[in-house]
Amino acid sequence: MPTQMVAMRDGVRLATDVTLPEGSGPWPVVLERTPYGRAATRRTEFSLANPTPRDGAALAVALNARGYAAVLQDCRGRYGSEGRFVKYLADGADGADTCAWIAEQPWSNGQICTLGLSYGAHTQAALGCLDPPGLMAQVLDCGGFNDAWASGARQGGAFELRQATWAFREAIHSPEAEADPVLRAALEAEDIHAWFAALPWQRHQSPLRHHPDYEAYLFDQIRHGARDAFWKQAGIWTEGFHHRYSRADCVHMSSWFDPYVPTATGNYRGLHAAGRGRQRLILGPWTHGNRSARVFGDVDFGPEAPIDTWAGDWLEYRLRHFDAATRGLANPEPAVRLFVMGGGSGRRTEAGHLDHGGRWMSAADWPVPGASSVAWHLHNDMRLDAARPPEGAAPISYGFDPADPVPTIGGNFSSLDPIAVAGSFDQVADARFFGCRPPFLPLAARPDVLAFETAPLAAPLQVVGPVAVELLVATDGPDTDFTAKLVDLHPPSADYPRGYAMLLADTILRLRYAEDPGEPRLRRPGEVVRIRLLLNIANLFAAGHRVRLDVSSSNFPKFDVNPNTGEREGASRRRRVAVNTVFAEAARPSRVVLPVLPL
Repeated sequence: MPTQMVAMRDGVRLATDVTLPEGSGPWPVVLERTPYGRAATRRTEFSLANPTPRDGAALAVALNARGYAAVLQDCRGRYGSEGRFVKYLADGADGADTCAWIAEQPWSNGQICTLGLSYGAHTQAALGCLDPPGLMAQVLDCGGFNDAWASGARQGGAFELRQATWAFREAIHSPEAEADPVLRAALEAEDIHAWFAALPWQRHQSPLRHHPDYEAYLFDQIRHGARDAFWKQAGIWTEGFHHRYSRADCVHMSSWFDPYVPTATGNYRGLHAAGRGRQRLILGPWTHGNRSARVFGDVDFGPEAPIDTWAGDWLEYRLRHFDAATRGLANPEPAVRLFVMGGGSGRRTEAGHLDHGGRWMSAADWPVPGASSVAWHLHNDMRLDAARPPEGAAPISYGFDPADPVPTIGGNFSSLDPIAVAGSFDQVADARFFGCRPPFLPLAARPDVLAFETAPLAAPLQVVGPVAVELLVATDGPDTDFTAKLVDLHPPSADYPRGYAMLLADTILRLRYAEDPGEPRLRRPGEVVRIRLLLNIANLFAAGHRVRLDVSSSNFPKFDVNPNTGEREGASRRRRVAVNTVFAEAARPSRVVLPVLPL
């Protein structure tokens, strides 16, 4: 069937490929909406059994073979579709209009399933928010914003700079750049590394200045700092639509080194609580979409890490989910499957990676039932200890210079290439990482990193669920950031004589948003503020290991750097060194609360 130009409610037409099974139909339909090209090769549309990634045509053939009509569509303003691309915000209405069009087609039996990775998951959640008729099942793979202000575009108020690298890369591949060789050459001539070294950017003075539409939407995200009405739209705020979301059966999938764990867990919990369709959750050890591998960063998570070890072929898993929803076939999958990192030898593998290992477990819900809260307090001698700190213990202060931010060394993000690489790494400065300089010491050696450690563990400790970092803090200026990293500190060994500070998870909070993200408030110098940062992990800390919590005020280039001046988001031109303080005394205790699951 030739490409069809399907009209949306405003008359803009979207390029849509329809491929039908053999026979007379009608059939249930699988819909994928993508900004990456409906015919393009999907880099993660493969499995260990079928290692060649599928393009759009091959995906459609596989869906047809199972008795589904395949509908593949370019998002508005991308590839063959008309209209102006504005990231995320048109996908709810366009998706719902496409579902309505599908329902009218003679080859459709009215049952619609959706799939897609990353932006393809965002498009699914966006249309699900509008509850189109006939939507039966969804697989939201690494996306579908629960709340993009809290995680995905901003995080705790800080801006996720992967949005900038994505905009720059995709502007180069935009229809406008394809049609205008001069525009494309101008974009390709920009040195994105040099531009990141020159952050913050100003509008009309950025590497995107050649493509005003892409620069405009990026600066809309940057300058909407407060969690206002901008952030409460379908496409970036599924949380606000949970009570009226589609009743489709949903799979929410993410992974520990992917940015969408808060999205997957938030949508799973919210839709389950709202009594919508059946919800399932998958959390693996992977980076963004790389579900059939075992090494992420410099860490090997063992032979069980690929999803193929229990799901088989990933497309087959999704088809089983769709068959259950559209044909009433049995699907015995548990509510939650998650990968618990840890349990490996701790040695260096032949390929040169840390053998951290791990295993899959099933659970009835998330957070996993049966976990107990264990609190460890921060002490000013840099201990993490169950005992509360003493009365009158001195607070810990450090200088945070925005001209010398703490470099990002791995973590849970995506789309930051070529600036940064996701995954788990030893938290030691290295020439591989943006912003690192000789002498390449451990990050904990920096005076602006507070590294709190437990004593070596006498027995294994299994931590599964949301980790709460509760701090009492202050700054000497109007605004600043506080960051938290949870680290599994492997002891010294023959392979790693200095030990190995393995990153598990990290997050950030911009202090002006501590009480009410919708009503930011600049601080009085020295004002004591109670903050709470959340991390999601599943890790088995082996006996002899230490649990470490790193507290600082920057993590760049994962997040933008707070200039500490209190200027409006996206408009700063000044910097000041902040003196930031963490309190660790009986009257003003700071602590980390771990969900400990019995072995």
